Amino acid sequence: MSTAISVCHGAFGRAALYQLDKSLITHAHREGHLIFHIEGSLSEVEVNYKRQTVDLQHAAAVSPLEPHSFDVLDAEPSVVLVLYIKPIWFLENSQSAEFTLRFGSSVVVRTQPVNAVVRRFVSLLLNGHNMDDIDTLLFSLSKLCYEQTWQSVSTPGLLQNKCSKFSDYRIRRSLRMMQQCISAEVEMEAVARSVGLSRPHFFKLFKKQLGVTPNVYLNTLRSERAIDELVNTEKTVTSIAYDLGYSSQAAFTRFFSSNVGIAPSEYRRVADNPSGYFPIQ
Repeated sequence: MSTAISVCHGAFGRAALYQLDKSLITHAHREGHLIFHIEGSLSEVEVNYKRQTVDLQHAAAVSPLEPHSFDVLDAEPSVVLVLYIKPIWFLENSQSAEFTLRFGSSVVVRTQPVNAVVRRFVSLLLNGHNMDDIDTLLFSLSKLCYEQTWQSVSTPGLLQNKCSKFSDYRIRRSLRMMQQCISAEVEMEAVARSVGLSRPHFFKLFKKQLGVTPNVYLNTLRSERAIDELVNTEKTVTSIAYDLGYSSQAAFTRFFSSNVGIAPSEYRRVADNPSGYFPIQ
């Protein structure tokens, strides 16, 4: 059974040590994240529909809203360290607009400096931690990997592509609608009609501008809301499920496990939330 060994929320992101024995379906986060193999079976991550192995020599970097999935390659569970990095971190640490809100490559080579920080990170998560230390390591490891992914990447046309993102007013309006209706049964055909598009045209335009389908984006919003309420409220898992529009706790647990990797009750059990934590807005 997949379990969370340790989860810690910090000022600009969160770190999780997971033991995973099953696949995660294609999903996305508004956070960027980094995936490091620690022990057990190797795994494969499909980032933007391209597969790569996560092992002791290579980690995976996933940009905000980049579709990805996760597969354990053998029968033994895989222990992975996953960093979730808030968009504000990218905005504050990008040297220029060309690099905003994305990694340069999805492959991170685990150099000696990278591995040294990974080992210290795992040790802190396993043996008790100070939040200042966690935030320092999260920043350092994110910075090391981020800069490495841009070292050999040319970026012609990237600035133009980034500046055009979210430029269509109909897509911006649909994003607001989904944010407001997150706890309701959202019919994408109704959303398409409300912004003046046919369903096929809406799906095509939405994916062109955000890189994911409307359904994946809505699941992203629901995952974020679920994590926020699990960590920051005393609501029961059943209440959270109903608030998000699920007919039962079982249906919500299946959704959460498929998108996050573990059951919501398991996530709440190990999550550490410092007073400075704030959710993505």
